[in-house]
Amino acid sequence: QVQLVESGGGLVQAGGSLRLSCAASGRTFSIFAMGWFRQAPGKEREFVAIIGWSGNSTIYAGSVKGRFTISRDNAKNTVYLQMNSLKPEDTAVYYCAVARYSYYSSRPVDYDYWGQGTQVTVSS
Repeated sequence: QVQLVESGGGLVQAGGSLRLSCAASGRTFSIFAMGWFRQAPGKEREFVAIIGWSGNSTIYAGSVKGRFTISRDNAKNTVYLQMNSLKPEDTAVYYCAVARYSYYSSRPVDYDYWGQGTQVTVSS
């Protein structure tokens, strides 16, 4: 099993920045990729970004491309999400998750382990 703990959320004004962290523990050697998702009130959970546990492959949702950057530090077993130029529509609970299969997916059902989530609120 893998345990995930997110941190770094908060309240920020539109145009501001935040960096989210996701610390993984447990069977981290089995991780192929990790993703960030978000869920706003009354909406479905949506894909934000994914990064491979080795190599430099990343994929972003169109709504965040060019504003968000996903990265990782394998020595710390931590994945980050740098969020710049934040918009009110970015307001959501952000979750990190471990990919279940050895391919990149944007579907939440293709992820096994989830963190508890961290709230990001962007005021206008």
